[in-house]
Amino acid sequence: MSRQNNNLFPFRKLPKIEWPVTRTPNQPQNEPLFGYGQVQNTAGGYVWTVDDWMRLDRFLVLGSEGGTYYTSPRALALENAEAVLRCLQADGLRTVARITEVSTEGRAPKNSPALFALAMAAGLGDDPTRQAALAALPQVARTGTHLFNFLGYVEQFRGWGRALRRAVGSWYTEMPAHRLAYQTVKYRQRDGWTHRDALRLSHPKASSEQHQAIFHWVTQGWPSVGEVPHPDAVLRKIWAYERAKTASHEREIVRLVSEHNLPWEAVPTKWLKSPSVWEALLPTLPMTALLRNLGRLSAIGLLGPLQNANNLVADRLTNEDHLQKARIHPIAVLAALTTYEQGKGMRGKLLWTPVPRVVDALNAAFYLSFGNVQPSGKRVVLALDVSGSMGYGLIAGIPGLSPRAGSAAMALVTAATEQDYTVIGFSHELIPLNISPGQRLNDAIRTVSNIPFGATDCALPMQWALKNKVEADAFVVYTDSETWFGKVHPAQALGQYRAETGIQAKLAVVGMVANSFSIADPNDAGMLDVVGFDTATPQILADFVRG
Repeated sequence: MSRQNNNLFPFRKLPKIEWPVTRTPNQPQNEPLFGYGQVQNTAGGYVWTVDDWMRLDRFLVLGSEGGTYYTSPRALALENAEAVLRCLQADGLRTVARITEVSTEGRAPKNSPALFALAMAAGLGDDPTRQAALAALPQVARTGTHLFNFLGYVEQFRGWGRALRRAVGSWYTEMPAHRLAYQTVKYRQRDGWTHRDALRLSHPKASSEQHQAIFHWVTQGWPSVGEVPHPDAVLRKIWAYERAKTASHEREIVRLVSEHNLPWEAVPTKWLKSPSVWEALLPTLPMTALLRNLGRLSAIGLLGPLQNANNLVADRLTNEDHLQKARIHPIAVLAALTTYEQGKGMRGKLLWTPVPRVVDALNAAFYLSFGNVQPSGKRVVLALDVSGSMGYGLIAGIPGLSPRAGSAAMALVTAATEQDYTVIGFSHELIPLNISPGQRLNDAIRTVSNIPFGATDCALPMQWALKNKVEADAFVVYTDSETWFGKVHPAQALGQYRAETGIQAKLAVVGMVANSFSIADPNDAGMLDVVGFDTATPQILADFVRG
């Protein structure tokens, strides 16, 4: 049951509290507040700019693949690259530390922005920065795919000098042999790069006989594949991979998967339609692979009415420890939920009937992937910008996930935590939103996605609360800050709310795109900028509101 609460109350007469920004009453948003250092956003309104460190965070978490309503993906990528460069010039070591922190804590839906920024640091930073960036490579590039992404980026900023060769070589030599064998079997090529390319360019000196054998296999191939498994336990996985390529019976593939823990990428394509093969893969299938293959598992019948695999999959999806250890980001869960529930893939012809047990598990997994959020215990207005600009672009390049849809999902995380909250939508007018954590996540997203487009007035949540006598300790506004339509600035509206009610309400702005704008006054300690879909954001919001 929803815990939504409008908190209506009869106003008592209070003396007006003077707040500096209210000295210019009803200043339209298409004019700057005099003396407050505002800039014009791309919609024509006046707001503040976030500093380069917040811009760095927005880029690392949200990326720039989808662009925005007003800015093309290419232009947005260039703006963010320039912000990263300014951070590197201001404090390169701090920049590398932040890149590493966001990546290793799994706070971003994709690792690509972190790898791009690390490549910039490795190529354009000063000497200490370049050294720190290359030293951080194993932490940020944790898989073969990550390494290939990094190599594709870093050549844009530097050549293959001794330091880069040493860093890439160390990625291979310092990784435990059993893990390296798994990486070379699972991640064969990406972005035009292979392990063979990387090894030939970096010339690493093998740190063990096992490493040497893996390097030999990668660069020159396996000498022969007999029926007897390799005597070395580490190299046995490579033998099993090579053996699977020549297998003629399904039962042999099942045996190789079960006995040698082969990843699904190592199974020849012709066997990936077999329920028996996937049943063997399922117990140790990594969480990311599980999310990406739910549709396939349903299409081949492994998941379906009263199938035993339903419970195994649901139990794994709702295991919070497994989600956290696998660094499963909420957007990965949301993307899997959106795709799985529609019964067909974004590409290809695969069709399936969604299993309700799995859909329920994905809903639960979304909230669990944010971790254990402690409530603020305060009265909170969650205000979703549902204007036209929020319906354009993609969060982290995820198909179908617009900033507007993402804001609904983010708001429900806080709503699921707090006791006293209300959810409203706004564009150039207030829009009632009947959404709550008690409903399916995709139902809530569809609700906000089907609202007609409108202009943007970010002052409306505070004006609505003042007009309707709503007591609120904080306003949390999910927006791209492309506000321009209103006759009063959002900061003025908050100041008037504070003055009229006597409540020193706070304003938290959740940035849903990687631009440089914010409606939060940087000189007001009662306002805060955070990044949408950063897994740390819900707890940061609760801590800020609590004070």
